[in-house]
Amino acid sequence: MKKLFLIPLMIVLAVGLVFSGCAAPAPGPAPAKVYELKLQCAYPRGDLSMETLAVFVDAADRRSNGQLKIELFAAPEIVGMFEVPEAVKKGTLDLGMETGGFWAGVLPVGDVEFSLPYAYRIPEDDTYKGSAEIVRNFFFDSGFLSLLREEYAKQGVYYLDIHSYGPVPFMVATKPIKTVDDFKGTPIRTDSMWMEWHNRIGATGVDIPGDEAYMALKLGTIDAHIWDVSLYTGMGFEEVAPYWIRGEENDHSIGHIIVNMNVWNSLSPDLQEALAGAGEDYWYAVVDVYENAIIQCYEMAKQGVITEVWMDDELIALHEKVAHELWDEYAQKDAACATAVALIKEWRGFK
Repeated sequence: MKKLFLIPLMIVLAVGLVFSGCAAPAPGPAPAKVYELKLQCAYPRGDLSMETLAVFVDAADRRSNGQLKIELFAAPEIVGMFEVPEAVKKGTLDLGMETGGFWAGVLPVGDVEFSLPYAYRIPEDDTYKGSAEIVRNFFFDSGFLSLLREEYAKQGVYYLDIHSYGPVPFMVATKPIKTVDDFKGTPIRTDSMWMEWHNRIGATGVDIPGDEAYMALKLGTIDAHIWDVSLYTGMGFEEVAPYWIRGEENDHSIGHIIVNMNVWNSLSPDLQEALAGAGEDYWYAVVDVYENAIIQCYEMAKQGVITEVWMDDELIALHEKVAHELWDEYAQKDAACATAVALIKEWRGFK
């Protein structure tokens, strides 16, 4: 009888063990949230700074352990070149890459930031990387970047980081432009503060998107175009504008990456840090790319693919005179411009 009694008891115990083994495991930590973000560059494919944005995208993914997934677009794949600022403000884009010149209508200091004529000439270091580092240190150490972040925040965007487009204005033309007479009346695709600068020197500024410039040069609608070295190293402009006009360029011209403020504020501090780190990674990647591109342009000139043309002393002197007039005029536009110009003057040793 005892044996018969033990059999059902063993069965009950066995069943209990089976069911206890099938019980649901204790819940673990919730998976980390993944942010899927849209970034558009203001420039078309083929532009060096646009193509190098892949470094920023990859760095954001890596630094965030896969939480920041950024889809990259070029102009005009979502919005047009000049529509990027408003699209980031409204949240159509989560991030944008562009220049302060596109903000000049609402933020005059954007023009000062982007490329105040002759402001980013760095004679104390004739190496590209060395002069780039001097410019970056100015932004981060002088209070200039803090000023810009305050101004852009008023527009609903976070100013993430800067990058250099190399020597800009980088002018290409269908004809040699050497003298004041050559410059006068020349239709030039230009924008931002450069429009006023070039018009006062005697050219006729034409404000069209950069992605329309190739055809405009080919058709003779314009005779010159302002951009960066990408024109010759990735965009094929040597076919329609083989004259590389020298003498008015800064050593560097500055662009930036901005983030919709609601998006920025939605990120945890560690993800904000990851995105900021990606911005710094992009800065150094772009410096390398443009340094190599400048070397490539000189090689193209040696091979006769393009022709390097230097403006004469009279035309360069006129450029410089009008440039410094603009410095003083922009300092009168608003308080931010006054502070920005004062910081640049102190940095460059001007009174």
